[in-house]
Amino acid sequence: MPTPRETILAALHARLSALPATALRGDALPERVPAGGLLILRDGEPGEPEVTLSPLRYHYQHRAEIEAVVQGAARDATFDTLCAGIGAAIAADRTLGGLCDWVEAEAPRPVDLPVEGAASLKAAVIPVILHYTTADPLG
Repeated sequence: MPTPRETILAALHARLSALPATALRGDALPERVPAGGLLILRDGEPGEPEVTLSPLRYHYQHRAEIEAVVQGAARDATFDTLCAGIGAAIAADRTLGGLCDWVEAEAPRPVDLPVEGAASLKAAVIPVILHYTTADPLG
């Protein structure tokens, strides 16, 4: 049986997979970026939990990351549409079907990356904070 952390990350990946961009999880950046853009979900860092006793519970603010990458002549508009789609997908269900207490994304910091012999890439890391509670930090 998967842990709550894995279940939550899989649910977030499923949300991202519903977007027109290609959504990967933990993969390396491929050589070609699809026309609709590319999203790579990184598991990130759960951080130090707050602990409550009786009953024992670990309250996490897990910081996952979404790498958003677009390429092409209309990369600014495509990037904007992609970021808006991520925001809408998260806002549609901020508990991921009751798996989390709350999910929130932070603003991206886009950068243009030159590619020799091709159109430059526009990319950003979008931090996503997953608030959840578990009875065991390993389970």
